[in-house]
Amino acid sequence: MSDWQSWAAVAVFAGAYALIISEKVHRVAAALGGAGLMLAIGATDDGAAFHSDETGIDWNVIFLLMGMMMIVGVLRRTGLFEYLAIWSVKKARARPFRVMAMLVVITAMASALLDNVTTVLLVAPVTLLVCDRLRLSPVPFLIAEVLASNLGGTATLVGDPPNIIIASRAGLTFNDFLVHLAPLCVVLVAVLVLLCRVMFAQHFVYDEKRAAETMELREREAITEPRLLVQGLGVLALVVAGFVLHPVLHHEPSVVALLGAGLLIAISKVETGEVLGEVEWPTLAFFAGLFVMVGALIETGVIGGLADSLAHAIGGDELGGSMLLLGGSVVLSGIVENIPYVATMAPITSELVTDMGGDPDHVMWWALALGADLGGNATAIGASANVVVLGIAERNRHPISFWEFTKYGLVVTVVTVTVAVSALYLWLRYFALA
Repeated sequence: MSDWQSWAAVAVFAGAYALIISEKVHRVAAALGGAGLMLAIGATDDGAAFHSDETGIDWNVIFLLMGMMMIVGVLRRTGLFEYLAIWSVKKARARPFRVMAMLVVITAMASALLDNVTTVLLVAPVTLLVCDRLRLSPVPFLIAEVLASNLGGTATLVGDPPNIIIASRAGLTFNDFLVHLAPLCVVLVAVLVLLCRVMFAQHFVYDEKRAAETMELREREAITEPRLLVQGLGVLALVVAGFVLHPVLHHEPSVVALLGAGLLIAISKVETGEVLGEVEWPTLAFFAGLFVMVGALIETGVIGGLADSLAHAIGGDELGGSMLLLGGSVVLSGIVENIPYVATMAPITSELVTDMGGDPDHVMWWALALGADLGGNATAIGASANVVVLGIAERNRHPISFWEFTKYGLVVTVVTVTVAVSALYLWLRYFALA
């Protein structure tokens, strides 16, 4: 690629990003328009944009979302989410902060076992119903949950897509992530709960009358189609098992999700058109455009140049390098989305680890994982789960702006990444107490 194409690609990406931030243009239009311009100036081509594993649209993410959206759409018809909403409110005694804390913990735990995108697809409908029952704005609850999903997903190999890329490149196992990152993630979720108590304090308005009405509801009466519920939960259980058994079955989560969606449609009486109507098509289109734009930055060498500069600055200094990689990954993942960033940075990190004579579970890998996963919380487009929740909120007439999400996401990212938590953890575990 020529220098002018690199600069042009940066200009297109910056322009599209500015439009997304300003919200003068809908984010889907900005992303697709930016993708079209990248193709028009030759920063990428149809082969790289649509067929390349490294610089093209990540079809595994697209079809994972599509399959899970279809399954969630069927489950929504059964009354399951209404049941869970009433149950959770009653367990929390209808106290708003207790409800949020419970949903945050559940989301984080589920994200570690499934993945953060699947989790928010399942939890968001419950949240909307809970807030409707208590006459609360669902926006702070949804933001808290997506932040929790990214923190919880950091704990395991399957919890966040960047972890899968890192594990593949470094030869790490599911247990490696549990041992090295899960203890920290427990602390991070506790920190998030405390931050939520402060950040969203003005939203925890207790309506005694509304609470009393909700406490009198019988959650079992919310189930309207018990047969379909059994079918849906059965298929969901199979899909979850497929996710967990990925190291054994070697089927991508997208394949498992599509098989589950197809099976559920086949065994139930739900019309295919109705199920497809539940898919958040604008969200999928936004992802496609974003992938093409970031892929063009990779094709032109822009992201590779940034990664090389970071690697050069690190040199052979393990302590300074791990901290620089942690911080640099946070910044870049918040801007360009953490999946393509990790795909670009993983081979460079591998070379750094080799030069340092490190083992497969070297501190540099955990610095990269923490920076990319936690950095995804920094902005509204930093991680896949963020974009999905924004799409769900908009569809349900509770739009969350780029800046509304980012002002909370930045606070959580700074607190969880800096010396207060993650950086301190890396220093203590791999240097001070090693």
